[in-house]
Amino acid sequence: MPSVLDARPPLSRETLAKSNAQDKIPRLIPRKKPPQRRNNLPVPKTPPLPPALDISTVNFIKPSRRILSVQDHELFHSSPTSSLIHAFVFSLSDSAANRKISLISSSPAPKIIQAILFVLSSIEDEITSNPPADQGSSRFGNPSFRNLLDSVSLKSPSWHETLGLTSPASISEVSTYLQHSFGNRARIDYGSGHELNFIIWLLCFNRLSLLPESTFPALALVVFPRYIALMRKVQSTYYLEPAGSHGVWGLDDYHFLPFLFGASQLLHHPYIRPLSVHNELILEEEGDEFLYLSMVRETMASKTVKGLKWTQPMLDDISGAKSWEKVEQGMRRMFVKEVLGKLPVMQHFLFGSLVPAAEGMNKEEEVGVAPESDEREGGELVVGDDGVRHVHRDDTWGDCCGIKIPSTVAAAEEARKKGENDGLRRVPFD
Repeated sequence: MPSVLDARPPLSRETLAKSNAQDKIPRLIPRKKPPQRRNNLPVPKTPPLPPALDISTVNFIKPSRRILSVQDHELFHSSPTSSLIHAFVFSLSDSAANRKISLISSSPAPKIIQAILFVLSSIEDEITSNPPADQGSSRFGNPSFRNLLDSVSLKSPSWHETLGLTSPASISEVSTYLQHSFGNRARIDYGSGHELNFIIWLLCFNRLSLLPESTFPALALVVFPRYIALMRKVQSTYYLEPAGSHGVWGLDDYHFLPFLFGASQLLHHPYIRPLSVHNELILEEEGDEFLYLSMVRETMASKTVKGLKWTQPMLDDISGAKSWEKVEQGMRRMFVKEVLGKLPVMQHFLFGSLVPAAEGMNKEEEVGVAPESDEREGGELVVGDDGVRHVHRDDTWGDCCGIKIPSTVAAAEEARKKGENDGLRRVPFD
């Protein structure tokens, strides 16, 4: 008996051809997402902050450079001073966690905080007293910056007396860090090492019991933002050059720590996410409250093209993080690796009695190195059998000597002077 299938009409040539073509087309298989790269570096923890020193037992000395070789740098990393810096910086960051700036700034400030803010305001007044020299349309560092540093050095002793220091030796040591917090006198540049000097200046007062841990929220969210605002004015007035030439590939041409403290502020924010840095409305409305957003807003304002993807690729990459906790952990790693871990940065670090060098580290006078204030060439110093010599590193794009790079801040200021603020602004080398 014939089956029902046998009764079907034969398939046409067109149908057979279409069926054969379908058999040849490969099936579309969804691609697997590439595995996320894991950072194998451990997240740096916050070490306990050691107790303050008894000022009567301190033999104050003038701070000087002691990291003059790779070996010195390695000694520093294993020293109590390295742990002390970790403890202070990360404690400041922890104190800013989940707090708005206005929450701290609206509270009554201790007298020592008021005194520090007065010093920063006084330094800003010195900018007005030392206007930039006319150098045409040049975007490189303005030599009048040196006049500002001279004024700060001259008035620094009296300012430190208002901060509770009495002996000339203590003032000489502590004030050195403040005087090195605004940039390099010879090269007229500024970088994360100078920012670190300001933090060490605050650390000195902590070591002398003048800035206890109860003041840390005010230091992180009142004093430090005031310092950043002051530095923005210094940078735009004297056209300070970025101390390194990585520029666009970094977080900011000048600063790092505001991103660490700012990420801590946003750890558990109910609606601001890492991706929110691309939202101009959030940057405008919340930038005054959160350091991270403020820095992104300021950075974008000095660039020629809108969009972090084109101007700050690292910030754009970080915005893809799942949470602020991941961002904050990354900033901790970056501080240890890219600031404390970089010899071109740390070879300018100053050690004294409050922030002491490790046993066995070289001394400037012993190896014939000029003091930091007298050195005109940057780069890395190596101590060998034939003495100290300057070498060029092969892992920093050849920029260890501080290649002169005119800042985007200078480009923006020059454009403003010419009335070109409303359109795209030209920046160096574009």
